[in-house]
Amino acid sequence: MSDVNRERDLVLAPNEYAFISDQTKGNINVYVGPYKTSLANTDRPVMFDPATKRFEKCNLEDSMRSFIIAPEGWYVVLKNPSKDTNPPKIGTSNNLAELNVGRKVNIAGPISFALWAGQMARVIRGHNLSSNQYLLVRIYDEEQARANWGKSVIKTKEGEANEAKELNEVAETLTMGQLLIIRGDEVSFYIPPTGIEVVRDEYADDDEYVREAVTLERLEYCILLNEDGNKRYIQGPKVVFPEPTEVFIQKNGMRKFKAIELNEMSGLYIKVIAPYKEGKNEYKEGDELFITGKDQMIYYPRPEHAIVRYGTKERHYAIAIPAGEGRYYLNRKTGTVALMKGAAMFLPDPREFVLVRRVLSKKQTSLWFPNNNEALEYNLALQNIAKNDNFVTDFEVQEQNQAPQQSQQLRKKAKISDEMVGDEFNRDNTHTPPRMITLDTKYEGAVTIAPWTGYAVLVVSKTGKRKVIEGPQSYLLEYDEELEGIELSTGTPKTTDNSIKTVYLRVLYNKVSDEIMAESADYTQVRIHLSYRVNFEGSSDKWFNVENYVKFLTDHMRSYIRNTVRRYPIMEFYANGITILRDAILGESDKKTGKRTGRLFEENGMRIYDVEILDISLGDANIENLLISSQQDTVMQTLRINSEKRKLEFTQESEAITRQIAATQSETKQTIYELQKQETQKLLEVTLTKIESEIISKERHLQARLDEQKSLNQINDDELSRQKAVNNVELEKAQKELEQFILEEQTEVEAVVAKAKAVSPDLIAALQSFSDKELAQKMADSMAPLAILGGKSIADVFGNLLKGTQLSSVLSGLKLPENKINDLND
Repeated sequence: MSDVNRERDLVLAPNEYAFISDQTKGNINVYVGPYKTSLANTDRPVMFDPATKRFEKCNLEDSMRSFIIAPEGWYVVLKNPSKDTNPPKIGTSNNLAELNVGRKVNIAGPISFALWAGQMARVIRGHNLSSNQYLLVRIYDEEQARANWGKSVIKTKEGEANEAKELNEVAETLTMGQLLIIRGDEVSFYIPPTGIEVVRDEYADDDEYVREAVTLERLEYCILLNEDGNKRYIQGPKVVFPEPTEVFIQKNGMRKFKAIELNEMSGLYIKVIAPYKEGKNEYKEGDELFITGKDQMIYYPRPEHAIVRYGTKERHYAIAIPAGEGRYYLNRKTGTVALMKGAAMFLPDPREFVLVRRVLSKKQTSLWFPNNNEALEYNLALQNIAKNDNFVTDFEVQEQNQAPQQSQQLRKKAKISDEMVGDEFNRDNTHTPPRMITLDTKYEGAVTIAPWTGYAVLVVSKTGKRKVIEGPQSYLLEYDEELEGIELSTGTPKTTDNSIKTVYLRVLYNKVSDEIMAESADYTQVRIHLSYRVNFEGSSDKWFNVENYVKFLTDHMRSYIRNTVRRYPIMEFYANGITILRDAILGESDKKTGKRTGRLFEENGMRIYDVEILDISLGDANIENLLISSQQDTVMQTLRINSEKRKLEFTQESEAITRQIAATQSETKQTIYELQKQETQKLLEVTLTKIESEIISKERHLQARLDEQKSLNQINDDELSRQKAVNNVELEKAQKELEQFILEEQTEVEAVVAKAKAVSPDLIAALQSFSDKELAQKMADSMAPLAILGGKSIADVFGNLLKGTQLSSVLSGLKLPENKINDLND
């Protein structure tokens, strides 16, 4: 019981409200929080469904709603406002108020309120506009719009108060259903007043009110279409805002387009759909223009112009015609087809000319281009496209060959993105590929005939003009020109059973073979197999006068050769047939030049300049065997005689050669002896020269040695003289030193004697006993030079010196060593 009571308690927090239906009276009360009440058993919670405009029963929690809240910068669109414009009171139960059903008001925030039963509200953010955005607004209540125009929330750009003033002036002209444009470059923020609503953008994915204007860069344009069907073309750079009744024309989702770039090799085919005047020129409706880069390099469309398209192609491009090629073009006014020859860049005016391709029949293709299956298939394809004429336009061929995928790719390439970094030209690379242009005009151009070297063709026009084209050269056929055909007999002998039809005539070094049956003067059948060498000379106008020149040649020469063979018996003709036939056909050789005149045919300028006799045979085998046997006997005899002659000639030549060999060998030996003699003489002269050279060399060697000995003697004498002088100087020096030494010794001896006299006998005895030996030794050393000068030994000198003294006995008893004496003597 407590839970049930709890469910019947309505507790509303602040900013909440609920609709409660009194089942006894049918009233719907609005309870606005903060509020608490216990509902009676007759009270039922309900909610209002804006779609069905009905009150639906619901549980208590679902009936509770939050306030309608619009913060600063937002506004509320309230439908079915109360007549007193007051919302339900807060914190109480409100009875149903009287509503202005079917009306709506705009209430700018900040605001918060509860709804009366039956009211609907939508909270919308205020509209912030950039300079390239705009709003489309509609007047749904002109009286309210005029009355509340000043209550609209409008924030204008800085420094643009005048434009706000202009917006206020608009209020005087407001009418029901009128559309207005609120531009972002005039108004930065906008909330509409009561009586005005902002129209949603139906093209936007979301519930969006702000619309994007079109920002045009340089070389861009857009098209605006009014409700009255008029168009407005606007060029950039500019921000484009439409009028309220205008819409942007879109193509492939794009609202802006690139200006069309033109040059001297491209143009646009324009149809004037409305009269206009440009400068001094006036154009009427229906006029056609062909605008190329010579007229204007950048083309912007205008409302008076309509572009004439061929398929998906808008621009007409010049076609490259290489040298030696050409293109056919049809004059749409006169119906004549002309030929444009290369080298040229040909841009036909589509108002007057149309490029066409000539369709050749199967017969013409086989004759003009023999064994060319590709050309045959191409012309068969053109015949399937063509209806009754013998030409098709380039447009028809392109439409036939264009694949759907290719056209889709071209359309994709034609799209222009809104996300552009800078100015650019987007060129279709199917016409002008970057850095490379591929020309494939094998079958697109005029019919080209290119005879080979030594061949010629006859070109005939429908007006009766004839022209011979001699190769090697290329010739472009005019549209009304064809090639004259000729017929050639085939087989050996030549017949017309399987003749060949062609348009090419071999005019140089032609070769025609044939086989002729003739009869000799003695009625013997002769078969002649020969080959003619033919040239065409003189005026070329005569070359094609004979349709089958092979038949004409062989028929005439068969008659002539038969007549020639008829003059000779078989023996003579069989033996000299080649000479007879060559003289008859080519004429006899000139004695000076050795050349033959040949045989000329005046009808077509054909001349036989040489003939080859390949074979001559007889019709009767027996006669031929007899002739062959006779000729074999003759040949054997001739061979035997020739053999003997060759033997004689061999012997003569052999002996002559032997003699020449002997003479040559003798001359060789004599030459060898003479050469040996000359060699011996030369060798003798060389030997004598060597001997004389050796004698002279020896004499000079001896004289040199003699001179050398004299020099050596002189040198020796000089050295002896110098040595003698040196010795004399040394001797004089030694003599002086000896004299000095002797003088010193004498002085010393005298001193010693003087000293000795002063010494007592006892002292002398003591000296003798103690130092005789030592004294003798020292005296010997001192007397050595004297001994050298006197040539005596030291002992002798010293003994002579001390003779008669007491030291003499000591000296006689003293024995000096041998080596000491020798050293002293030395």
